Amino acid sequence: MRSIFLIAILAATTAAVLFHGSDAQELMHDHHTERISGTGGDVLEDDPVGKLKVYVYDLPAKYNTEPVEKDPRCLTHMFATEIFVHRSLLSSAVRTLDPEEADWFYAPVYTTCDLTASGHPMPFDSPRMMRSAIRLIAERWPYWNRSEGADHFFVTPHDFGACFHFQEEKAMARGILPVLRRATLVQTFGQRNHVCLKDGSITIPPYAPPWKMEAQLLPPATPRSIFVYFRGLFYDAGNDPKGGYYARGARASVWENFKSNPLFDISTVHPTTYYQDMQRAVFCLCPLGWAPWSPRLVEAVVFGCIPVVIADDIVLPFADAIPWADIGVFIAEDDVPRLDTILTSIPVEVVLRKQRFLASPAMKRAVLFPQPAQPGDAFHQILNGLARKLPHGDDAFLRNGQTVLNWTAGPPRDLKPW
Repeated sequence: MRSIFLIAILAATTAAVLFHGSDAQELMHDHHTERISGTGGDVLEDDPVGKLKVYVYDLPAKYNTEPVEKDPRCLTHMFATEIFVHRSLLSSAVRTLDPEEADWFYAPVYTTCDLTASGHPMPFDSPRMMRSAIRLIAERWPYWNRSEGADHFFVTPHDFGACFHFQEEKAMARGILPVLRRATLVQTFGQRNHVCLKDGSITIPPYAPPWKMEAQLLPPATPRSIFVYFRGLFYDAGNDPKGGYYARGARASVWENFKSNPLFDISTVHPTTYYQDMQRAVFCLCPLGWAPWSPRLVEAVVFGCIPVVIADDIVLPFADAIPWADIGVFIAEDDVPRLDTILTSIPVEVVLRKQRFLASPAMKRAVLFPQPAQPGDAFHQILNGLARKLPHGDDAFLRNGQTVLNWTAGPPRDLKPW
């Protein structure tokens, strides 16, 4: 029965999605598209210009551009959103050079540009760097002190946002950096009821290089001949020697249950054809790793592969704009052993509908940070999110002499000067 279903769905998706390559090319070249209707699509193409003004602090280069010059790999890793949000703001129509008319204040601090030899960002000095930048802002400009950051936003794209650690238990023990607890956080991490997700945060997609994906688009007639696709770690032995904590065991369960299943093309080997393979697949697994998200979610959307999200309580990027329920499949972590049954039970017409949503250039654009920025892209979705939080409430601004934040709170190491 499953083999019959597989033949039917592969044939149907091949016929229905032959145009996906040309639509993906439109992502970079065509800004006009029909409005997407769905759970959140009514605001997908909102224009933030005229709805807010942002003042960008001019911080010393040691907080932003200098680390990038020292290690250009920062421009391509999945946390590079902090760099491209900054660059886009500098040339954006919402930027104001008059702080007195600003709705929001932005501090460009690149906290994930301290890379190991293998290219992994190390967040251990990030709290000290951020505290140093905020102290400088508080001393040089009057705007932080009047609200203690309630009208400021920061991009904190690491695994667990402003908790600044890549392992969940240690991130939770640290908590959100105390001096950021009144600010709005623009962060890739999002998990409901989690200490590292601040109320009012704007959850964004991780960075995936648009130019790199555009360069590997397949011809429009490429059939989707792979049913389920995944490449990545199933165990992180280096950081999880016992092999059970990483991904809360979900990735291990995928491997143990489906490594020999002919419907599943899964491996730890990351081939040079990775992007092409995703364009040949119907479903792309997007399981949690150390954090609930990964760039696979962005890649799946761009390449029209239905994302199969395995991450309990995940808060998806731009959930008020992107109709995730219409384009993805959501599997509880405990249900991973039933993945084959669940996916083969989805009606063909539902699969085709999801693919039609994924084929929209507007949908793809909303998860990318192209340079220069384009209308409707992820940068503009951030601005829309900030605009929807205006006006600031009466409690945003403090009375004379009032203080809320505790500058001496946090682990002793974080309090050392940077």
